[in-house]
Amino acid sequence: MFKDSLSSAGVLTGLALLLIALALFAASQGALHISLQALFEEEYRAIWLNIRLPRVLLAVLVGGALAAAGVIMQGLFRNPMADPGLLGISSGSALMVGVAIVIPFSFPVVLALYEQMIFAVAGSMVVCSVIFLISQRHRHGGMMQLLLAGIAINALCGAAIGILSYVGDDQQLRQLTLWMMGNLGQAQWPTLLVAGSFILPTIIATATLSGTLNLLQLGDEEAHYLGVNVKRQRQLLLLLSSLLVGAAVSVSGIIGFVGLVIPHLIRMTIGADHRWLLPCSTLAGASLLLLADTLARTLVQPAEMPVGLLTSLIGGPWFLWLILRNRRVS
Repeated sequence: MFKDSLSSAGVLTGLALLLIALALFAASQGALHISLQALFEEEYRAIWLNIRLPRVLLAVLVGGALAAAGVIMQGLFRNPMADPGLLGISSGSALMVGVAIVIPFSFPVVLALYEQMIFAVAGSMVVCSVIFLISQRHRHGGMMQLLLAGIAINALCGAAIGILSYVGDDQQLRQLTLWMMGNLGQAQWPTLLVAGSFILPTIIATATLSGTLNLLQLGDEEAHYLGVNVKRQRQLLLLLSSLLVGAAVSVSGIIGFVGLVIPHLIRMTIGADHRWLLPCSTLAGASLLLLADTLARTLVQPAEMPVGLLTSLIGGPWFLWLILRNRRVS
């Protein structure tokens, strides 16, 4: 046990150092290269502080949130193929953000910055609840029932977003299109503040439930005998995953497969102990999205690719490999 903990701690430390190195690299890349030495010059420091740094930190927050949500979903349903995007949770959040974009709502001034996030969290909570009810009702249906439900939910949400795009004006149509592809181009300090106020406390709260996630892997009955209020803890974990997905989608749009690929890779590396799996996955998810966003900003300069396209290029083949692997095991 000590050896396993030591190995996991080493992986965690390595991921933390990797994230720091990637953040320094990403902050220097773009249409204008800015070295660390150039930060001592006023004009470059303003660009770095007001444009580069908020985007780097937002990529870290969103990537960590999506990976942490993936860990929760996979632990909650006891299946490594569970993912917020595949199950339709991200689409539910995006649909509600689309409603907020196309249909004007009047929010109190103090909540104006949180408008899209409130809608996104509401959408993710509704879809999470539907998925949870399906999983409870079809306990022996396996992941196939959930994936079929996710396909249906994604299709319904996609159709509803298409209707919103049809009734919206040109500016709203462009905004919705970019939202569906995933983009971090709107990163600003107020956006970062709003996202951080949701994501950071939720990740900390999730970390306190990592032991509960370990017990839930034993099965509901065994977890109950070990003192876990299974129903309440499942509801709480569902709420936390909804908050993470909703907060991420509200500031970045739909960025798929981070919550699928990262937890699975980390589980293959250090095992299924959520006390290590959650923080390692959070750091790895932050690193992956930060790297993908840096590539999205630099590969086609002076234009910019939607980062969601890059993560889909990574996650799509990975998902196919998972399906084929599970089929061979069966």
